[in-house]
Amino acid sequence: MASKTSRDVLGRGMGVLGRAIREQPRIFTVAVVGSVLFGSMVIVSAYVVGGVVGDVVVPAIARGEVATGTLALAAVALFGISVLRVVGIFGRRLGAGYMQYRLQAAYRRRVTRRYLDLPLSWHHRNNTGTLLSNANSDVEAAWYPIAPLPFAVGTLVMLVGAIVSLFVTDWALALVGLAVFPALFALNVVYSRRMAPRQARAQRLRAEVSGIAHESFDGALVVKTMGREAQETARFAGRAGELRDALIAVGRLRGVFDPLLETLPSLGTLAVLVVGAFRLRQGAISVTELVSVAFLFTVLAFPVRAIGWVLAELPRSVAGWDRVSRVLDATGEMPYGQRVLDPATQGPASLTFTDVHFSYPPAEAHQPGAQVLGEVGFTVPAGRTVALVGPTGAGKSTIASLAVRLVDPDLGTVALDGVDVRELTAASLAGTVALVAQVPFIFDDTVRANIALDRPGIDDEAVWAALRLAEADGFVAALPDGLDTMVGERGTSLSGGQRQRLTLARALAGRPRLLVLDDATSAVDPRVEAAILAGLRSSGAEPGVPAASIMVVAYRRATIALADEVIYVEQGRVVARGTHTELLATVPGYADLVTAYEQAEVDRAQERPYDDEVAPLPSGLEIEVDR
Repeated sequence: MASKTSRDVLGRGMGVLGRAIREQPRIFTVAVVGSVLFGSMVIVSAYVVGGVVGDVVVPAIARGEVATGTLALAAVALFGISVLRVVGIFGRRLGAGYMQYRLQAAYRRRVTRRYLDLPLSWHHRNNTGTLLSNANSDVEAAWYPIAPLPFAVGTLVMLVGAIVSLFVTDWALALVGLAVFPALFALNVVYSRRMAPRQARAQRLRAEVSGIAHESFDGALVVKTMGREAQETARFAGRAGELRDALIAVGRLRGVFDPLLETLPSLGTLAVLVVGAFRLRQGAISVTELVSVAFLFTVLAFPVRAIGWVLAELPRSVAGWDRVSRVLDATGEMPYGQRVLDPATQGPASLTFTDVHFSYPPAEAHQPGAQVLGEVGFTVPAGRTVALVGPTGAGKSTIASLAVRLVDPDLGTVALDGVDVRELTAASLAGTVALVAQVPFIFDDTVRANIALDRPGIDDEAVWAALRLAEADGFVAALPDGLDTMVGERGTSLSGGQRQRLTLARALAGRPRLLVLDDATSAVDPRVEAAILAGLRSSGAEPGVPAASIMVVAYRRATIALADEVIYVEQGRVVARGTHTELLATVPGYADLVTAYEQAEVDRAQERPYDDEVAPLPSGLEIEVDR
């Protein structure tokens, strides 16, 4: 079983290296040429040194005088060989490094691109720490053997040349070489077999440590408020300790094998001297040949280890590649179509759900998925505002995700202006509809950059217009540097309501024709929220014509009352629809739910005031409040 595992790791590792060579053939060729040049000069230098000793030094000692011209010629030869060796080293290292870093950069981009292509359901099954590890340490591990690979290939060429030269010199010395070199390969194979499970475990633990760290840091607020600092520290320390022990096991194995790999060539040199002395006494070889072969074994010790470096890193490479390929080979992406909504259309877009069913994939392949939506059908007419209301878990956020095509329905269709969203191009969909989610995400950048997102056509004037519509221009103008103010990671320098209004302004800056608000103003003062929604309803090129249709997941009575129609959802189905007043009078479940939401809002306001400034309601706006 161990032998099978070793062969499997070796075969798969060679497959990974073969992929690297196919992707970067020119750079690899440059590196190998440099390595072969270095190896050739190593062999040549051995025979030049042997010639210097046997033909210059020994005769000079015998005669008691030095032939200056011959010695100078030998020095020039050694200097020339050294220059060529330097050129070879430069080409080998530059090519290998360039190849390794290009592959790592390319596969980081591929993994990240794949993350963006895969649906949310796939991301829900994979924790963030593992994904970070895939894009970083796993990619690095996959291509780590690339650095010594050209050196190892050049060493193989050098070994073939060395063995041929040994046979040309003397068959007995060649047999010593044939005994030492296979022993080195065998030792490297045993090393690779023992190292494979240790490297795989260490690579897995790296991802787990990264995941725990990310989870603890990202949930710092919960950790601190719940007094879980000691427990989280202990959890991290425990897994970090396992990683430490795994890496120590790797180091311990290297500590055993590295001296052996270092000793074998030295033993070969000793064997060459013993056998060579005997052959010299027999007159089969000369002093020059003996010195050349002995020196050759001495200088081969370091290059031969390059083969060991590649074999030693193959288990780690295979472990990293398995984790990277799991992402690259993952299925479930949502391909876009080729249709484009009429770009000349500037007015609001309509949204239609027709008999939509949706289930989230199960956590395990053998388990059935839980149905979230069934037979959902409704329309958001162009220019109208529709509120989605329902208890927690009714499927409102899933409907919002379907509207912007974060997920696709199992059955039924979701259409914009009568066109199935699956038939639209990515650009057409993104330019037509915008989602403002429950949890606002702010980049660690300036206010301007967070709103514009480098989208063409969004200048400062457009940014300020979006901020005014989101009732955010006041606090942004009061910031120390205005639009140039850095807001910190996830917008930590802003209040919850301010973050929500910035994300709303970000969506509005793109001038969407359909705006989907998934409880996007829950942290905003109710009067500010009312002013925002009133502004959205009255904005547009012509007075009284909204610039966008609006579908809002709503909880507050004041927000719901602003909608032209209310869709009441329970257990993934549309139970009732109508105006707020009509549903209050005819649907007891709706009335109870809205009343409960309103009481919770009152309790919250008493316990913790909103951190947003209160804006006056627009003149003429009346909100019906039923007690």
